[in-house]
Amino acid sequence: MQPKETGIRHGKCLIGAAALWLIFFCCAIVSAEAQIQSLPDAPMPAMELVSAADPGQSFPPAAPAPSKSPMIAPVRPVSGLTGSMPFPSAKASCGDTQSKSAASPQMSCAPTYDPFQKFIHSAEPHPLTAKQKAVLAGKDVIDPFNLLTIGGVSAFSVATDSHSAYGPGGEGWAKLTGVSFTQDMTNEFFGTFLVPAIAHQDPHYHRMPNASYKRRVAHCIYQVVWTQGDNGKGMFNYANIVGGAFEEAIGDAYVPYRDTGWSAATARYGTALATDPIGNFITEFVPDLARRVNFRAVFVQRIINRVAIEEGQ
Repeated sequence: MQPKETGIRHGKCLIGAAALWLIFFCCAIVSAEAQIQSLPDAPMPAMELVSAADPGQSFPPAAPAPSKSPMIAPVRPVSGLTGSMPFPSAKASCGDTQSKSAASPQMSCAPTYDPFQKFIHSAEPHPLTAKQKAVLAGKDVIDPFNLLTIGGVSAFSVATDSHSAYGPGGEGWAKLTGVSFTQDMTNEFFGTFLVPAIAHQDPHYHRMPNASYKRRVAHCIYQVVWTQGDNGKGMFNYANIVGGAFEEAIGDAYVPYRDTGWSAATARYGTALATDPIGNFITEFVPDLARRVNFRAVFVQRIINRVAIEEGQ
């Protein structure tokens, strides 16, 4: 009888466990229903999509009837943050991204600006103001190569003629350098600044690299009396003719041991005009010479060879 009692006891246990699981399952269902009932109702479809002017209009609205009036392009959406730029999804046009005067720089649709473009690809004149001509005259005077030229020529003159009016040695070199520097300042003041500013003349010498050699040689010679104005047209060279006369007159006041007679002054003035084309020839043809002559082969290599010979001896 013991096995039978054991089977009855096991059956009771199984029935009790099933009852407990049933009670737990029913409680879970009741709790879930309570939570579902406590959730808020789903929102109804927003009625703001329908035009406020016609509350009774059905959704979606019917297509408007065709009108004979011209269509007006819809206004592009504007961001509330910037007030000018469209939404990121909209493609910006050149007008939206064009450079404007603003605190922060914006993208420009225009091509990259080259400040030298108008000088390279344009033949129009670019006149200098009176202030720019004064600055140009000052730069010509204090240019290091100009100062070296004045000092070098003065040293050569004193070394080759120690009995001149300036005397020998360092004192004579200092006197001649001072006089030459003052003459250069006078020439630049009248020839580059004052007379060109009054006569509206371009103080530059304009090369003609694409012309024939005969044309370029003639240009170097007649440029002494005929040059270019601020407007790009030809004009009388007042800076050279009138400025040279002022320089000659003022030079009589500080150049030592100088004959101040009319004949001597006329001879010096004529010599200056006759030698003016030398500077024009240098400006016109030295760039071409520098492109064609191998200065290393002409000068540097000769010095190196000479040093090698002396070291070998």
